[in-house]
Amino acid sequence: MSTQSLLIAGVGDIHGRFHRVEAWMEALETARGRPVDLVLAVGDVEAFRRADDQRRKMTKRLMPAEFAEYADGQRQMKRPLYFIGGNNEDFEALHDAPEGMELAPQVYYLGRAGLQTLRGLRVAYLSGIHAPRFFDQPLKRPRALDTAKQAGYFRAPEVERVMHARDVDLLLVHEWPRGIVQRARDENASSVRPLPSYWIGNPITRRLADTLRPKWMFCGHSHKGFAVSLGGESGRPVTRVACLDQAARPEEAVFWLEFENREPVRGGWGLSGAVAWQAGAPWNLQSLPSVGPPAASAEEELELG
Repeated sequence: MSTQSLLIAGVGDIHGRFHRVEAWMEALETARGRPVDLVLAVGDVEAFRRADDQRRKMTKRLMPAEFAEYADGQRQMKRPLYFIGGNNEDFEALHDAPEGMELAPQVYYLGRAGLQTLRGLRVAYLSGIHAPRFFDQPLKRPRALDTAKQAGYFRAPEVERVMHARDVDLLLVHEWPRGIVQRARDENASSVRPLPSYWIGNPITRRLADTLRPKWMFCGHSHKGFAVSLGGESGRPVTRVACLDQAARPEEAVFWLEFENREPVRGGWGLSGAVAWQAGAPWNLQSLPSVGPPAASAEEELELG
C-alpha cells in the first residue's frame, strides 16, 4: 500500500501535557496547510487514567494528568497519537499489553518492542531505557514502586525482537544512542552551540541504529534538541537522528516530516512550518533551530529519573 503524501509529527516527552500537544498540532497544520496524519511520541507520556492516581508519585513531580479527560471521554484527540514507553509511565496499566493497545480513542500505545506499519510507514520501536543490571532479568508485574521502576528498562528479548526488523522508515526509542554527541563534536569542532555531555545515550540503541539503518530515528529522555547523521561511510545508508526536547516549548520538542511514497522529502522543527531539511541536504547541528535556552519554570524542572 502506498503512503502517497504524509505529514507526521514527532513529539518529545509529553509528561502529561496532552492539551498542549493538541494545540501544537493545530498550529502546525495551519502552518503547513495540511492535516497531521500521525503524531509519534518518544516516551514519558504519562497517560494516567485518573488525575488523582497515587502511582503518579513515581514521576517525582507535579505534572498535569490531562490524559484522564481523554480516558473518560470528555475530550478526544483529533489525530492519531502513537507512543512508546519511557521510564516514567503508568506501567501497571501497560503491563498486560506488551504488543500495544488503544488507551483512548486516537491514543495508542505501540508496545514494548516491535515493528508496525502505520499509514504505510514501517515504524520500529523500543520502549524504555538501558539498565545493565536488569537487561537479562525477566520483567516483573509492576505492583510496587521498585517493580514499577524496573518496568521502564528494556530487556534483551525485546531488543532482539527489534534487531531483526528490516526496511525501516522510522525508529522510535526513548534514550539516545551512545556516541552521537562525540560524532557531532568531531564534525562540528568550531560550533558555538553548547553540546550535551558525551556520556548521554546507551550502546543498545546505538547498535539498533547501526543494524537497522532506518531512514530516520526519533529519541527523547534527555530533554534536549539534537541533530546528527549516522552512516554514510562506503555507501552505507544514512540514518538521520532527531532528539526531541520535552514538551515545554515547541521549538525543539516537535519535529515534523513529510513523506512521499515512503520517501522523506522535507522536515522542520517547531510549529512555524519552516523547512529545516530536505532530501539530499545534510543533517547535523546546523539543522537545529537558533533558539536560546529557556528560563525553566518550577513545573518544567524535570528529573530524568
